[in-house]
Amino acid sequence: MDRTQKSDAQLTALAKHLAGRRTEILLAWRTSVDNDRELTAASSLPRTQFNDHIPSLLDAFEKHLQVWPQTESEASEQQRTEDAASHGLQRWQQGYRLREVTREWGHLQMCLADELGTYSGEHPELEPSVMTTAWRALAVLCSEGVSESTTQYFQLEKVEAAGHVRDLEKTLTEVRDLERRRTELFRQAAHDLRGNVGVVRNVTTGLTQSTLPPSMRDEFLRLLERSVLSLNSMLDDVMDLARLQAGYELRNLRTFDVASLFNDLLGDMQPLASERRLFLKASGSASLIVEGDAVKIRRIAQNLLLNALKYTLSGGVTLGWGDSRDNDPKRWMISIQDTGPGIHAGLGAPLVEALQGATTESRHVDEQQPNNAPDSSAADSAVSVDTRSNPPDTRAGQQSRGEGIGLSIVKRLCELLDASIEVESTPNEGTTFRIVLPRHYNAAEEKR
Repeated sequence: MDRTQKSDAQLTALAKHLAGRRTEILLAWRTSVDNDRELTAASSLPRTQFNDHIPSLLDAFEKHLQVWPQTESEASEQQRTEDAASHGLQRWQQGYRLREVTREWGHLQMCLADELGTYSGEHPELEPSVMTTAWRALAVLCSEGVSESTTQYFQLEKVEAAGHVRDLEKTLTEVRDLERRRTELFRQAAHDLRGNVGVVRNVTTGLTQSTLPPSMRDEFLRLLERSVLSLNSMLDDVMDLARLQAGYELRNLRTFDVASLFNDLLGDMQPLASERRLFLKASGSASLIVEGDAVKIRRIAQNLLLNALKYTLSGGVTLGWGDSRDNDPKRWMISIQDTGPGIHAGLGAPLVEALQGATTESRHVDEQQPNNAPDSSAADSAVSVDTRSNPPDTRAGQQSRGEGIGLSIVKRLCELLDASIEVESTPNEGTTFRIVLPRHYNAAEEKR
């Protein structure tokens, strides 16, 4: 066996060694990230969501070692690039900051470097070219990974920002009318308050009359009670309105029954479904007690239900709740499943496609994306889409300004609640949104 053949055999052996050590490498990576105080988003992710597309990229790294000195096939290289870009998409959806994305890649590179260094020390008989090739392949893997992940992440940030700008521009044109209506609302509230105060004043004056008959005194007391209750209710409404106008978004945690909350929500939305001749069903346990912000959780479910009902032309929508799909005892899940047209597969699908439909900028981004995203199983990705066919996305063209930001609001609410979003969509069959939330929160980590 000449030196070239020997080097090839040793590279193949190295690739098999790395494949056999996959679990330990990924565990070392997670541990390294958890110990980094500047990285906080990863701690709330289950193992499969944290690993994301990295196993596929490690597969590509090992295959690259096995085929050296030949170059990778064009299809294999394209697959690796798409996996890296999809990793950036996932991290964006999971609430990572851009700095966290790059630091996470750095930890992966160090873990792989440690593994290569240990292997080299245990195999002094290696040909010099073997480790040179391995180090070069590692540099290519990590540099391309960082580049594609951060490019995709940054592009999506720009898409979302552009959507916000367009919606803000539209909103600014309505500010004067909104202020006029708010002024009128407060004027009416002041008028009603004055009326009730007048009633209270007249009643209390009448009650001071010593000659007042008992029957009339009883009637005055009932009138006084109703007026005081009405005053209290109006004052509560005014305080709530002032709080909303101040723009406060607090995470108000309490223990509640998810089944009761969602059954009430379904009851409120049933008229809309009936008007569109769609079914609206519940799918969940009779009782599910969790800790969380019931108001914001209801807002998340309501926004997704409204979106599903709008685009579903036949069939209907099912709202489900229960254990997470990986049976994590610390988390629970909401699912909204429709029988609509689906959101077409693509590198930006599925959540981002809904955002893209709201802005011209996003449609320009869509034109630059490949037609098909890499196929990945639900076990390795928080987003699973059907790539068997890729018809035009009828939803994007029908969306008007303001709708994309609705899903962006869902994303931000999920970030506030330490929740993650999973989406599966199949053209002409439907879309399923899953929101995975903690069952309990650490009081020390309470935040706005």
